[in-house]
Amino acid sequence: MSEVSTKAATKSAKPKKSPIREWFDSVLFAVVAATLIRWLFMEAFTIPTPSMENSLMVGDFLFVSKLHYGTRTPRTPLQVPLTHQKIWGTNIPSYSTAIQLPSYRLPGFTHVKNGDVVVFNVPPKYLNENIDYPVDLKTNYIKRCIGIPGDVLEVREREVFINGKLFPAPPRSEQRYFIKTTEVLDANFFRKYDIVNDYRDPSQPTENWKPLEQYNDSTKTSTMVGYSVNTTKAVIDQFKGFSWVKGVEPMMDKPGEMSPGVYGTPTFKWNHDNFGPITVPKKGATISINAQTIALYGPVIELYEGNENVTTTPTSITIDGKAITSYTFKQDYYFMMGDNRDNSLDSRFWGFVPEDHIVGKAVFVWMSLDPNPANIWNKIRWNRLFRTID
Repeated sequence: MSEVSTKAATKSAKPKKSPIREWFDSVLFAVVAATLIRWLFMEAFTIPTPSMENSLMVGDFLFVSKLHYGTRTPRTPLQVPLTHQKIWGTNIPSYSTAIQLPSYRLPGFTHVKNGDVVVFNVPPKYLNENIDYPVDLKTNYIKRCIGIPGDVLEVREREVFINGKLFPAPPRSEQRYFIKTTEVLDANFFRKYDIVNDYRDPSQPTENWKPLEQYNDSTKTSTMVGYSVNTTKAVIDQFKGFSWVKGVEPMMDKPGEMSPGVYGTPTFKWNHDNFGPITVPKKGATISINAQTIALYGPVIELYEGNENVTTTPTSITIDGKAITSYTFKQDYYFMMGDNRDNSLDSRFWGFVPEDHIVGKAVFVWMSLDPNPANIWNKIRWNRLFRTID
């Protein structure tokens, strides 16, 4: 009888990770997870300017959904994770353009609609530090979508019309008014009405502000004081009820007055209070090429449609040396405006937002910090926490 001996296979025990290795693995996992969440699902942004007040305030922190309109596939894959244009705290670019990929949009569960608050990469080069960033690394802006592809948009004395119908202003949107009072008002007064970034003190006259002396009235015992403020209609209605408020005047440009820098000028005599009518480009729509369409759509054809060797003059457009008499758009476009209508650099000044520049839909404010609080106890705006954006 033969005896068969077996030897149990022994596995060598895994060496225990050092604390440094465990820390590195944890950080790597967190970075990868955060990068995927940021790309696929949700990204955090903060509001640095008052262009969306009073709907969104300076110091609001919000989450933006990538799922609503569909996530874009990366165009610039060589990038330091969790950065945008620069490495944190430096002027060193955080990306390389050695590889540029075609960009696609994954399926979303809705499309950009009139009235949506949208984050997008602002198209013009001059708003991107005059640096030709790739599309997915252009500066992020947040505005309200007013016009969608194919809409005919017009602004008449501040009021917006879409396809001939009045488009209601957002409930907390702001516009500029001039208030005549017999009281001297300070920052604490305006703060009670959320007028923090948008009022002019009489001691600091500006181009659009009428000096205090214009309101001195020698026939009365009181002296009139003037303030230019950007605020909501609801606040203005409250001001009108104060006995010491002697007049409230809207501050707006008149129809037919041309404002330099407004999109479409000087071909069209438009200003930011009286703009259009203008048709928002739609994929597949064809336009004739003439002086008027070149003024409105020449930049689109030259900069955002992927055409090469485009030459634009006030009366002609050539692509690859061939003059064109008509043009069919290759993608959809949108018209964006800030809710703070008189303090917003938006589509009235630089034109349309291409569909491939859309980042996502703003969904809710999770934190809000007052950059200039009356005191430390009011640093957090508690009434704005977890507020949905409408």
